[in-house]
Amino acid sequence: MTETRAPETARGGLPLGSILAVIGLLALLALLGAGLVRTNQSQPTSGGAPDFTLTLYERYDGGYGRSLTLSQLRGKVVIVNFWASWCVPCRDEADLLELTWRQYKDQGLVLVGIGYNDTETEALKYLQEFGITYPNGPDLRNAISPKYHIQGVPETFFVDRDGNIVHTEIGPLSQAKMNQVLGPLMK
Repeated sequence: MTETRAPETARGGLPLGSILAVIGLLALLALLGAGLVRTNQSQPTSGGAPDFTLTLYERYDGGYGRSLTLSQLRGKVVIVNFWASWCVPCRDEADLLELTWRQYKDQGLVLVGIGYNDTETEALKYLQEFGITYPNGPDLRNAISPKYHIQGVPETFFVDRDGNIVHTEIGPLSQAKMNQVLGPLMK
């Protein structure tokens, strides 16, 4: 005669396998929930700008040397622009950004370009094509873009002299928008 054995149960009488399955399911749901929260976070539109250190392209260091740290620019107005060489709307705003840099750099403006999901070769071609001279560098290992919750490019963040984000622009900047946001900051 074969003896039938009852499944192992925990103290409350539930089979141990069922308890482990429920724990596993809860852990999976917690991970999925955390991922959704990160995905649904929007770009910062006010408050302190997330700090970062950007390793600059040698030719496009804007006189800042090998790297630039946002928090060290306190006292200046900063425009942080995420772009990519493959991005058509980025091309639409490239001339405006360079023109703005040249017009205001001696008045306390720092424009910082951050190459997003791009190759160095293509990024450097883009910078040369548009005659860009302001500080630029790649977002190595995507270390900066998650701090700003980048969803795509171009995305631009205007930071006041106290280090606070005062405006976020999703999509290409127009001359009118640049004047509207930058004018009060430069006074």
